[in-house]
Amino acid sequence: MKTILITGASTGFGRALATEALNRGHQVALAVRNPESVADLVAQYPGKAFAIEFDLTKPADAELAVKETLEQFGRLDVLINNAGYGLLAALEESTDEQLARNLETNFTGPFRLIRAVLPVMRAQHSGHVITMSAIAAYANHPGFAVYGGAKAALDATCDAASQEAAPLGIKFTQVIPGPFRTDFIGRSLDHGARIPDYEGTVGKFGGFLSKMDGKQPGDPAKAASAILDLLDAEKPPSRLLIGGYAHTIFAKKLASMEAEMNAWKEKGQSTDFSAGA
Repeated sequence: MKTILITGASTGFGRALATEALNRGHQVALAVRNPESVADLVAQYPGKAFAIEFDLTKPADAELAVKETLEQFGRLDVLINNAGYGLLAALEESTDEQLARNLETNFTGPFRLIRAVLPVMRAQHSGHVITMSAIAAYANHPGFAVYGGAKAALDATCDAASQEAAPLGIKFTQVIPGPFRTDFIGRSLDHGARIPDYEGTVGKFGGFLSKMDGKQPGDPAKAASAILDLLDAEKPPSRLLIGGYAHTIFAKKLASMEAEMNAWKEKGQSTDFSAGA
Protein backbone atom coordinates (compact mmCIF):
# COMPACT_ATOMS: atom_id res chain seq x y z
CA MET A 1 0.00 0.00 0.00
CA LYS A 2 1.26 3.43 -0.94
CA THR A 3 0.17 6.95 -0.09
CA ILE A 4 -0.62 8.92 -3.23
CA LEU A 5 -1.36 12.62 -3.69
CA ILE A 6 -3.39 13.28 -6.85
CA THR A 7 -4.22 16.75 -8.13
CA GLY A 8 -7.36 17.42 -10.16
CA ALA A 9 -8.94 14.24 -8.82
CA SER A 10 -12.57 15.22 -9.38
CA THR A 11 -12.85 14.51 -13.12
CA GLY A 12 -11.11 12.96 -16.13
CA PHE A 13 -7.77 11.25 -15.66
CA GLY A 14 -7.63 12.37 -12.03
CA ARG A 15 -10.93 10.74 -11.15
CA ALA A 16 -9.98 7.53 -12.97
CA LEU A 17 -6.59 7.44 -11.23
CA ALA A 18 -8.12 8.06 -7.81
CA THR A 19 -10.74 5.35 -8.27
CA GLU A 20 -8.22 2.80 -9.53
CA ALA A 21 -5.75 3.61 -6.74
CA LEU A 22 -8.42 3.25 -4.05
CA ASN A 23 -9.64 -0.01 -5.57
CA ARG A 24 -6.08 -1.30 -5.33
CA GLY A 25 -5.97 -0.50 -1.62
CA HIS A 26 -3.79 2.61 -1.69
CA GLN A 27 -4.29 5.66 0.50
CA VAL A 28 -5.17 8.67 -1.63
CA ALA A 29 -5.11 12.38 -0.91
CA LEU A 30 -7.49 14.04 -3.37
CA ALA A 31 -6.32 17.60 -4.08
CA VAL A 32 -9.25 19.44 -5.66
CA ARG A 33 -10.70 22.94 -5.85
CA ASN A 34 -14.01 21.78 -4.38
CA PRO A 35 -13.82 18.91 -1.83
CA GLU A 36 -17.53 18.24 -2.34
CA SER A 37 -16.71 16.99 -5.84
CA VAL A 38 -14.98 13.93 -4.32
CA ALA A 39 -17.22 13.50 -1.28
CA ASP A 40 -18.53 10.23 -2.72
CA LEU A 41 -15.03 8.73 -2.86
CA VAL A 42 -14.27 9.86 0.69
CA ALA A 43 -17.51 8.24 1.87
CA GLN A 44 -16.96 5.06 -0.15
CA TYR A 45 -13.38 4.57 1.05
CA PRO A 46 -13.30 5.71 4.71
CA GLY A 47 -9.78 6.07 6.05
CA LYS A 48 -8.32 5.61 2.57
CA ALA A 49 -9.58 8.68 0.68
CA PHE A 50 -8.98 12.17 2.01
CA ALA A 51 -10.01 15.43 0.32
CA ILE A 52 -7.79 18.52 0.31
CA GLU A 53 -8.97 21.92 -0.89
CA PHE A 54 -6.28 22.86 -3.38
CA ASP A 55 -5.66 25.46 -6.08
CA LEU A 56 -2.60 25.09 -8.31
CA THR A 57 -2.48 28.83 -8.92
CA LYS A 58 -2.04 29.65 -5.20
CA PRO A 59 1.65 29.36 -4.24
CA ALA A 60 0.99 28.44 -0.61
CA ASP A 61 -1.29 25.52 -1.51
CA ALA A 62 1.58 23.25 -2.59
CA GLU A 63 3.15 23.19 0.88
CA LEU A 64 -0.29 22.94 2.50
CA ALA A 65 -1.30 19.94 0.38
CA VAL A 66 1.86 18.07 1.32
CA LYS A 67 1.45 19.03 4.98
CA GLU A 68 -2.17 17.84 5.10
CA THR A 69 -1.30 14.56 3.37
CA LEU A 70 1.41 13.86 5.95
CA GLU A 71 -0.88 14.78 8.84
CA GLN A 72 -3.57 12.42 7.54
CA PHE A 73 -1.47 9.45 6.41
CA GLY A 74 1.97 9.87 7.95
CA ARG A 75 3.90 9.60 4.67
CA LEU A 76 3.78 10.46 0.98
CA ASP A 77 5.07 7.93 -1.56
CA VAL A 78 3.68 9.13 -4.88
CA LEU A 79 2.75 12.49 -6.36
CA ILE A 80 0.56 12.41 -9.46
CA ASN A 81 0.57 15.87 -11.02
CA ASN A 82 -2.62 15.62 -13.04
CA ALA A 83 -4.49 18.93 -12.81
CA GLY A 84 -4.28 21.15 -15.87
CA TYR A 85 -6.23 22.73 -18.70
CA GLY A 86 -5.74 23.67 -22.33
CA LEU A 87 -5.78 26.85 -24.37
CA LEU A 88 -6.73 26.87 -28.04
CA ALA A 89 -5.24 30.04 -29.51
CA ALA A 90 -2.53 31.04 -31.94
CA LEU A 91 0.49 32.54 -30.26
CA GLU A 92 -0.55 35.98 -31.56
CA GLU A 93 -4.10 35.48 -30.27
CA SER A 94 -2.97 34.63 -26.73
CA THR A 95 -3.39 37.37 -24.13
CA ASP A 96 -1.01 37.98 -21.22
CA GLU A 97 -3.76 36.87 -18.85
CA GLN A 98 -4.28 33.59 -20.70
CA LEU A 99 -0.53 33.01 -20.89
CA ALA A 100 -0.06 33.62 -17.16
CA ARG A 101 -2.99 31.42 -16.14
CA ASN A 102 -1.95 28.55 -18.39
CA LEU A 103 1.66 28.63 -17.27
CA GLU A 104 0.57 28.82 -13.64
CA THR A 105 -1.69 25.78 -14.04
CA ASN A 106 0.42 23.60 -16.33
CA PHE A 107 3.93 24.53 -15.27
CA THR A 108 4.48 26.76 -12.24
CA GLY A 109 1.88 25.09 -10.00
CA PRO A 110 3.08 21.53 -10.69
CA PHE A 111 6.68 22.76 -10.31
CA ARG A 112 5.89 24.07 -6.82
CA LEU A 113 4.21 20.82 -5.86
CA ILE A 114 7.18 18.72 -6.99
CA ARG A 115 9.49 21.02 -5.05
CA ALA A 116 7.27 20.61 -1.97
CA VAL A 117 7.29 16.79 -2.03
CA LEU A 118 11.01 16.35 -2.67
CA PRO A 119 12.13 16.99 0.95
CA VAL A 120 9.68 14.32 2.14
CA MET A 121 10.78 11.78 -0.46
CA ARG A 122 14.44 12.65 0.09
CA ALA A 123 14.09 11.92 3.83
CA GLN A 124 12.39 8.60 3.01
CA HIS A 125 14.98 7.75 0.32
CA SER A 126 12.05 6.76 -1.85
CA GLY A 127 9.25 8.27 -3.90
CA HIS A 128 7.79 8.56 -7.36
CA VAL A 129 6.71 11.74 -9.14
CA ILE A 130 4.31 11.06 -12.02
CA THR A 131 3.30 13.99 -14.19
CA MET A 132 0.58 14.05 -16.83
CA SER A 133 2.15 15.68 -19.86
CA ALA A 134 0.71 15.80 -23.40
CA ILE A 135 1.78 14.77 -26.86
CA ALA A 136 1.70 18.52 -27.63
CA ALA A 137 4.86 18.88 -25.51
CA TYR A 138 6.76 16.82 -28.07
CA ALA A 139 4.88 17.21 -31.37
CA ASN A 140 2.75 20.32 -31.10
CA HIS A 141 -0.27 21.48 -33.07
CA PRO A 142 -1.31 24.94 -34.34
CA GLY A 143 -3.29 26.56 -31.56
CA PHE A 144 -1.45 24.86 -28.71
CA ALA A 145 1.54 27.23 -28.61
CA VAL A 146 0.96 28.16 -24.96
CA TYR A 147 -0.43 24.84 -23.72
CA GLY A 148 2.22 22.68 -25.41
CA GLY A 149 4.93 25.13 -24.38
CA ALA A 150 3.92 24.92 -20.72
CA LYS A 151 3.87 21.11 -20.82
CA ALA A 152 7.27 21.07 -22.56
CA ALA A 153 8.70 23.32 -19.85
CA LEU A 154 7.52 20.92 -17.16
CA ASP A 155 9.01 17.99 -19.07
CA ALA A 156 12.42 19.69 -19.19
CA THR A 157 12.15 20.43 -15.47
CA CYS A 158 11.35 16.81 -14.63
CA ASP A 159 14.15 15.63 -16.91
CA ALA A 160 16.70 17.55 -14.84
CA ALA A 161 15.05 16.79 -11.48
CA SER A 162 15.00 13.06 -12.22
CA GLN A 163 18.79 13.12 -12.64
CA GLU A 164 19.23 15.16 -9.48
CA ALA A 165 17.00 12.89 -7.38
CA ALA A 166 17.80 9.43 -8.79
CA PRO A 167 20.69 8.81 -6.32
CA LEU A 168 18.23 9.61 -3.51
CA GLY A 169 15.82 6.83 -4.53
CA ILE A 170 13.28 9.15 -6.17
CA LYS A 171 11.81 8.26 -9.56
CA PHE A 172 10.18 10.47 -12.19
CA THR A 173 7.79 9.52 -15.00
CA GLN A 174 6.18 11.78 -17.57
CA VAL A 175 2.93 10.27 -18.91
CA ILE A 176 2.25 11.40 -22.48
CA PRO A 177 -1.35 10.92 -23.62
CA GLY A 178 -2.96 11.63 -26.94
CA PRO A 179 -6.75 12.19 -27.08
CA PHE A 180 -8.63 10.40 -24.30
CA ARG A 181 -12.33 10.48 -23.55
CA THR A 182 -12.20 13.07 -20.75
CA ASP A 183 -13.67 16.58 -20.52
CA PHE A 184 -10.45 18.23 -21.74
CA ILE A 185 -11.91 19.41 -25.06
CA GLY A 186 -15.01 20.74 -23.29
CA ARG A 187 -14.75 22.15 -19.79
CA SER A 188 -10.94 22.11 -19.63
CA LEU A 189 -10.20 23.96 -22.87
CA ASP A 190 -10.05 27.75 -22.97
CA HIS A 191 -10.27 29.64 -26.28
CA GLY A 192 -8.58 32.76 -27.59
CA ALA A 193 -10.24 35.46 -29.68
CA ARG A 194 -10.03 34.42 -33.35
CA ILE A 195 -7.96 36.28 -35.93
CA PRO A 196 -9.34 35.34 -39.39
CA ASP A 197 -5.88 34.73 -40.87
CA TYR A 198 -5.43 31.75 -38.54
CA GLU A 199 -8.63 29.96 -39.50
CA GLY A 200 -6.76 27.67 -41.88
CA THR A 201 -4.44 26.46 -39.10
CA VAL A 202 -5.78 27.07 -35.60
CA GLY A 203 -9.39 27.08 -36.78
CA LYS A 204 -8.90 23.82 -38.64
CA PHE A 205 -7.33 22.17 -35.59
CA GLY A 206 -10.15 23.48 -33.38
CA GLY A 207 -12.67 21.93 -35.75
CA PHE A 208 -10.81 18.63 -35.54
CA LEU A 209 -11.00 18.74 -31.74
CA SER A 210 -14.72 19.55 -31.77
CA LYS A 211 -15.51 16.63 -34.05
CA MET A 212 -13.42 14.30 -31.90
CA ASP A 213 -15.05 15.29 -28.59
CA GLY A 214 -16.80 12.27 -27.13
CA LYS A 215 -15.19 9.98 -29.70
CA GLN A 216 -11.59 10.07 -28.48
CA PRO A 217 -9.96 6.64 -28.81
CA GLY A 218 -8.33 6.65 -25.38
CA ASP A 219 -10.01 4.98 -22.38
CA PRO A 220 -9.22 6.85 -19.10
CA ALA A 221 -9.86 3.74 -16.96
CA LYS A 222 -7.34 1.71 -18.96
CA ALA A 223 -4.90 4.60 -18.77
CA ALA A 224 -5.27 4.78 -14.99
CA SER A 225 -4.53 1.06 -14.70
CA ALA A 226 -1.40 1.36 -16.87
CA ILE A 227 -0.16 4.40 -14.94
CA LEU A 228 -0.63 2.80 -11.53
CA ASP A 229 1.19 -0.32 -12.72
CA LEU A 230 4.27 1.92 -12.81
CA LEU A 231 4.31 1.87 -9.02
CA ASP A 232 5.27 -1.80 -9.07
CA ALA A 233 8.01 -1.41 -11.67
CA GLU A 234 11.59 -1.63 -10.43
CA LYS A 235 12.71 0.69 -13.22
CA PRO A 236 9.72 2.70 -14.44
CA PRO A 237 10.15 4.63 -17.68
CA SER A 238 11.06 8.30 -17.66
CA ARG A 239 8.32 8.74 -20.27
CA LEU A 240 5.26 6.58 -20.87
CA LEU A 241 3.30 7.16 -24.06
CA ILE A 242 -0.33 6.08 -23.72
CA GLY A 243 -2.76 5.54 -26.56
CA GLY A 244 -2.14 4.68 -30.19
CA TYR A 245 -2.40 8.30 -31.36
CA ALA A 246 0.44 9.44 -29.09
CA HIS A 247 2.68 6.60 -30.23
CA THR A 248 2.05 7.36 -33.92
CA ILE A 249 2.60 11.12 -33.61
CA PHE A 250 5.67 10.72 -31.40
CA ALA A 251 7.28 8.26 -33.81
CA LYS A 252 6.62 10.58 -36.78
CA LYS A 253 8.16 13.51 -34.89
CA LEU A 254 11.28 11.52 -34.01
CA ALA A 255 11.72 10.42 -37.63
CA SER A 256 11.22 13.97 -38.90
CA MET A 257 13.70 15.41 -36.41
CA GLU A 258 16.31 12.78 -37.22
CA ALA A 259 15.93 13.37 -40.96
CA GLU A 260 16.30 17.13 -40.55
CA MET A 261 19.27 16.75 -38.23
CA ASN A 262 21.07 14.51 -40.71
CA ALA A 263 20.25 16.82 -43.62
CA TRP A 264 21.89 19.74 -41.84
CA LYS A 265 24.53 17.80 -39.92
CA GLU A 266 27.50 18.97 -41.99
CA LYS A 267 26.49 22.61 -41.73
CA GLY A 268 25.82 22.34 -38.00
CA GLN A 269 29.05 20.53 -37.15
CA SER A 270 31.14 23.00 -39.17
CA THR A 271 30.73 25.54 -36.33
CA ASP A 272 33.23 23.81 -33.99
CA PHE A 273 36.80 25.02 -33.68
CA SER A 274 39.20 23.24 -36.01
CA ALA A 275 41.21 20.39 -34.48
CA GLY A 276 44.10 21.73 -32.44
CA ALA A 277 42.74 25.29 -32.36
